[in-house]
Amino acid sequence: MRSTDGPLTKLTGVPTDDDARATATTHRGPEVSVPTAVVGMVGGGQLARMTQQAAIGLGIELQVLTAHDWDPAVLAGARFVPGDPDDLDALLALAKGSDVVTFDHEHVPNAHLRALVDAGHVVRPGPAAKLLAQDKSVARRVLGDAGITIPAFVDAAPGDVAAAARFGEANGWPIVVKAPMGGYDGRGVHVVASPAELEDRPDLHTYDRWLLEAHVDIAVELAVLVARRPNGESVTYPVVETVQRDGICRELVMPARIPDDVATRAEELAATIAERIGATGILAVELFLTRGGDLVVNELAARPHNSGHATIEGTTTSQFENHLRSVLDWPLGAPTLLAPAAATVNLLGPAEPVDLTRTVQHALEDPTVHLHLYAKAYAPGRKLGHVTVLADDPEAALGAARAAAEALLLP
Repeated sequence: MRSTDGPLTKLTGVPTDDDARATATTHRGPEVSVPTAVVGMVGGGQLARMTQQAAIGLGIELQVLTAHDWDPAVLAGARFVPGDPDDLDALLALAKGSDVVTFDHEHVPNAHLRALVDAGHVVRPGPAAKLLAQDKSVARRVLGDAGITIPAFVDAAPGDVAAAARFGEANGWPIVVKAPMGGYDGRGVHVVASPAELEDRPDLHTYDRWLLEAHVDIAVELAVLVARRPNGESVTYPVVETVQRDGICRELVMPARIPDDVATRAEELAATIAERIGATGILAVELFLTRGGDLVVNELAARPHNSGHATIEGTTTSQFENHLRSVLDWPLGAPTLLAPAAATVNLLGPAEPVDLTRTVQHALEDPTVHLHLYAKAYAPGRKLGHVTVLADDPEAALGAARAAAEALLLP
């Protein structure tokens, strides 16, 4: 909730601690209209960068709490609010100048979010819904209690190999050992074949807790995005098929290459979860389709999500625009596909540095290619951007996106 007390700088000539909208008016001159809204986003990475791009068309001022003024969203024009997500004072400063606070990642203490709410600020998604994306153990319990299909699981103390052995005997080996909090892009997720392997993995013994899960016989990995307003209105995007390697999403196909009845079940399941947990903004529901035809919920992400990048060009309203519209409680845009198929290939830094100034033109030789670079410094395995292609069928879209990605990342 933005502060409205205190005179405007343009009237007094004295800088004040007034809200972001008044500051924006001061800097741009009185003849320029104020933003339609001011949104504070915790995090300034590529998701915030693409949210900034969506904010421009809606007249929204996006300000991001992040550590560096060279982070991707700041370089795209978002207002820079320096600070760390675990610093309550920095979060309060962001909230004071914003109509609503939202997120591009999960790494903010939930207790700090409750403190913001207690101080009268608007936080969306709220702390309770956000906690399900932050703590996998909490999500497992809440979803399981609601009768939603999840993998068999148990919490254990780190290093409790005996508990893991009992779980493996009951549910079969291998098992999955997860860090309940803090993991992403495959970090904190480990497939373990035996108790002996656990004994030989001292890195796993550094976790605060273990979440032990049964290994799922996966046919296809899926994701469904739901945009939901505080008033309960929601829209659901077509199911996305995700291709994971080494725990990192490499490719996306929308709509997923699955039977129509399975897609309908997945979309209905995601919408049900969003409603049940009171999600606001984008909720990404990651699912496993088993070889037996069951849909098993894997994880939740309460923010814009990597699985929705194709929505920028592939749907009437991107996930980033609908995230802004939903956290502001504005009417939502349609999630309708604009082509029979869309495919996205993530651009991961290769082993050797690549000169994008030389290769970018090669990637764009195909006029159907949509390229997004994130303005991130090169590092092996780092997400540097993505390529999206729309086509008449998934294979054509995926083939063209792969070719463009390969051309861009050639040494």
